[in-house]
Amino acid sequence: MLMRFDPFRGLDRLPEQEWGTSSRPAAMAMDAYRQGDQFVVHFDVPGVDRSSIEVTVERNVLTVSAARHCDAQDQKFIAAERPQGSFSRQVFLGDTLDADHVKADYDRGVLTVTIPVAEQAKARKIEITSSDRHTDAIEAHSSAA
Repeated sequence: MLMRFDPFRGLDRLPEQEWGTSSRPAAMAMDAYRQGDQFVVHFDVPGVDRSSIEVTVERNVLTVSAARHCDAQDQKFIAAERPQGSFSRQVFLGDTLDADHVKADYDRGVLTVTIPVAEQAKARKIEITSSDRHTDAIEAHSSAA
């Protein structure tokens, strides 16, 4: 089957992929960074009740789920831009992270998840030993004439 190439096909779907629709809300925005011996991930979940947030870790996959529902369902809206419904975001955790000690904190519409680096993945200083009991001097020569 032949298809005509249209470079602008799907361009009208970009806004709904970014911001979602009322029937399919967009994924929650997040920031992630390493801070010392832990990774910190911030999820934006404004207007979400803390009791509706669920954080789980299974097989190195961190899943954050939340729900926001409008109380004024029977109202005639003039504007309805805030997404409603269930939201979910998954983050794959590397083997270097300690998935057994994940912590989560919710404050002012931001869920902060902290994941410590596993002990075996932390940098450590290695002592250098020598099997020789004596030290040989190394003579250096300059190649400049």
